[in-house]
Amino acid sequence: MSESTKQSNQSSITLEPSQKRSHGVWDIIDRLRGVLAFVVVFILGIFLSPQTYTTGHSTFLNVATQKNILFEYAEIGILAAGMTLVIITAGIDLSVGSVLGFAATLFSLLLMGYGMSTPMAVLITLLSTAAMGAVSGMVISRFKIQPFVATLGMMLVARGAAKWISAGIKVQPGAQKWYAMQIGGPSIFDWMTTPLPGIGLQPVTLLFLLSILVLWLLLRFTKFGRYLYAIGGNEEAARLSGIRVGLIKTAAYTLCGITSGLAGICNASRMTLGDPEAGATYELDAIAAVVIGGTSLMGGKGGMFFTFLGTLIIAYISKVLSLRGVPEANRLMVRGALIVIAVLIQQGKRKKGA
Repeated sequence: MSESTKQSNQSSITLEPSQKRSHGVWDIIDRLRGVLAFVVVFILGIFLSPQTYTTGHSTFLNVATQKNILFEYAEIGILAAGMTLVIITAGIDLSVGSVLGFAATLFSLLLMGYGMSTPMAVLITLLSTAAMGAVSGMVISRFKIQPFVATLGMMLVARGAAKWISAGIKVQPGAQKWYAMQIGGPSIFDWMTTPLPGIGLQPVTLLFLLSILVLWLLLRFTKFGRYLYAIGGNEEAARLSGIRVGLIKTAAYTLCGITSGLAGICNASRMTLGDPEAGATYELDAIAAVVIGGTSLMGGKGGMFFTFLGTLIIAYISKVLSLRGVPEANRLMVRGALIVIAVLIQQGKRKKGA
């Protein structure tokens, strides 16, 4: 072997560890992208938010402001929690906003229209939205329809169903002569939106936090969670290893349907009515929260904690822009730009790893 060849081999050997370290650094940055973005947005929120006249401190740091942010974006957070399960499998669910609208309408109709008890209304609503999610999952897994197409169809079905059961009007006391409730409103609406003594958080907010916690435990400590990551990483390899891919994917979409139903119940409680148009474009905010948090649209990577951070990032940016008086149209453009930037970062990371 020539001297030049030996030097070349030695050079490649010595460079390899540094390359691995560089790659490892990028992996760490990629995994913590959501945390870093959250810290940056939080700091910007402190400096860009208006200051109170009494203390001179940023209104953003006010405990009441933080509680309001959690309350206002609880529905988006619940939707994002369910969306995370689907995106980890390399899928997507465009129907969650429409399913939310259907759930809000159905829940309100059962309570105010038919005078049904709250537990029964909750059960029927969640079973209905779970069925919608299951249908999407079965169409995707059994007939190999692209998730984008299948859930786009379900989006139209759910929105149409909401308008059909409500006769195209908002469900509220006295909206129809035959409604069991003509005045007042269900007590569950007040309870869901009133801060609990000693906690200071509304049940709607607690439901958001509980959804994140339960699904985090599901992903972190169960076989089902590991199967979701395996399917998203390499579906064919998961199938060959004995994982029932179709069943697991259907279960993921079913759970996404259930979280959409929970978000619909929260929406009805906050709005004190059932609006068949509720949840329009909410699917975009849910996807944005998941992607900005760091869950890959390609599947196999991400987690519920990062989705929680992604939801807060979206909420903080929207709140700061609102406090600064930025028009809604501009806020929508900012959120859209954030989605594109997050996806570009993911694509850049994939090329580096290639």
